[in-house]
Amino acid sequence: MAASHAKHHDYHLVNPSPWPLTSSLSAFIMMLGAIVWMRSQDGGAGVFGLSGPWVFAVGAAGVIASAFCWWRDVIREGQHGDHTPVVQLHFRYGMILFIASEVMFFVAWFWAYFDVALFPKSIHDLLNSTDVVGQVSRDQLLGGVWPPVPAEGTGVTVPATGAPTPGIFQHTFDPWGIPLLNTLILLTSGVTVTWAHHALLKNDRRGLIWGLVLTVLLGMTFSYFQAYEYQHAAFSYAGHIYGATFFMATGFHGAHVIIGTVFLLVCLIRALRGAFTPKAHFGFEAAAWYWHFVDVVWLFLFAAIYVWGAGPNPGGAGH
Repeated sequence: MAASHAKHHDYHLVNPSPWPLTSSLSAFIMMLGAIVWMRSQDGGAGVFGLSGPWVFAVGAAGVIASAFCWWRDVIREGQHGDHTPVVQLHFRYGMILFIASEVMFFVAWFWAYFDVALFPKSIHDLLNSTDVVGQVSRDQLLGGVWPPVPAEGTGVTVPATGAPTPGIFQHTFDPWGIPLLNTLILLTSGVTVTWAHHALLKNDRRGLIWGLVLTVLLGMTFSYFQAYEYQHAAFSYAGHIYGATFFMATGFHGAHVIIGTVFLLVCLIRALRGAFTPKAHFGFEAAAWYWHFVDVVWLFLFAAIYVWGAGPNPGGAGH
């Protein structure tokens, strides 16, 4: 009778789990809170008497808790021997597909940036519901060049109301200051995480731990300098197309750096507790792949936005 329940395949059939459901519900609440939060800045109401930030915080806490519990269960499955070579191979396929989806995510932001950067004189319709209510030429907003001509209050004027949206652009960042420093930081972090990986393959626990420590510290340093850079930006996000494309592209990358840093920090904690072996370390391998992806995206951002798009007056030189 016991033999009828024996496992005769290399696949792992997961046990029933509440975490997919809690993750979905929490993500919905977080999304709802974000929408209400953004609309409340324009006079919108809350949800069930709660303000947008509180709804968003509840949803975000649920997402984090669900992710923690879900991945904890996956780690336990691996420790119980459920992650056979076939299962590990499929994990790798899944991570590759996830990174491919992230590539397409950033393609959208690069597309938005290059659309306006390469065609700064194009004309676009402004829509109210399904009806065209007017047109705006990028000449009016950007001066027909990219980066835009420095100006105050260069937001779009909405024909339906005649009210301009706020916007400001003075100059771009100097690419050879903090952006170059952050590039060197990320490239160095790619070296340290590779060092940690090779140390693990050789069962060098000391090298693994120190490589992860340095990578986490470099990731945190990158985030600090990016926050400092944002605080000193000479352009706004709201109401100005340069600020919108810049902050969406670099901001989402910054979010990925923070996520990757947390990912590697968890790997460091697991390594300190004796996890990972030269033949079983997919969790660390996935984190390393993700970190290298973050590095490559930054190189494209640095080359396209900071260097190629610097313009004639980067950093406000001469002013």
